Amino acid sequence: MELNINVSIAAHRRAIDAVEGIAPAIVAVAELLKKTFRADGRVFACGNGGSAADAQHFASELTGRYEKDRRAYPAIALTTDASALTAIGNDYGYARVFARQLEALARAGDVLIAISTSGNSANVVEAVEYAHRHKITTVGLLGRDGGKLLPLVDHALVIPTTGTGRIQEAHILILHLLCEAFEE
Repeated sequence: MELNINVSIAAHRRAIDAVEGIAPAIVAVAELLKKTFRADGRVFACGNGGSAADAQHFASELTGRYEKDRRAYPAIALTTDASALTAIGNDYGYARVFARQLEALARAGDVLIAISTSGNSANVVEAVEYAHRHKITTVGLLGRDGGKLLPLVDHALVIPTTGTGRIQEAHILILHLLCEAFEE
């Protein structure tokens, strides 16, 4: 198998160009997060695999710092507690691992960042459905055609490409852009 760096870089550029195309939606989400934090709300993030790592990365940038010292913001990745994930998965099924944590931790007025490159992750879909029933605003960082999550989320940030790695690269750029909104 031959590595074709130029093909991969071209695919990366297309994914990043898609981020530019949804800039107004990213700004709207940044404003939503600012409003949420001003109202003492919290942000939760979830995803699977690389998207789980992105959820953790984003939460750590908000609770710690991105590039500048500033106040800490309440952000929780629902992907980090191995005991909760395995207990909930064992007792209720893997599809419930994020929704059950929202049930325990979230309240109306909070925000859920749902990350899924396919838009079809059952546990992310269930978390979004729970959020809607409990007045938690949802933001989807999605790929491809947005999948099942596209019509379910309040704010969709979709990278319309098929390569999972390229979608994740665009998602981390979006998450960093959101962090930059708090660097003012």
